[in-house]
Amino acid sequence: QVRMVESGGGSVQPGGSLRLSCVASPDTYGNNCVGWFRQVPGKEREAVAALYSGGSMTIYADSAKGRFTIAQDNAKRTVYLQMNSLKPEDTGIYYCAADLKTRAFCKLEDTTYDYWGQGTQVTVSS
Repeated sequence: QVRMVESGGGSVQPGGSLRLSCVASPDTYGNNCVGWFRQVPGKEREAVAALYSGGSMTIYADSAKGRFTIAQDNAKRTVYLQMNSLKPEDTGIYYCAADLKTRAFCKLEDTTYDYWGQGTQVTVSS
């Protein structure tokens, strides 16, 4: 059963913007944490941002602060990642994930997340 579905990836030039979307199934959304992560082949998965769907708590990795914004639309069970001022080092496959155990104080540790999407490719290149 597919529980998390990402979309919105693509190719952009440095300095450009993209907005990623993650639609969650009903059993993976509601008073829980949803995070965005990214991975480049050959490298470890890296956390980007996370939010608590039951409130306003958000957390960002240092690499995302000031450039990326995570937001939610509870009616659509959707979490967005607005990415501005993109850099070549932002290239990778972006995954969203749901942590059903943590309340409010979301973490940027991929081991705490239970369900993952299939990923969407983001390429930043001139």
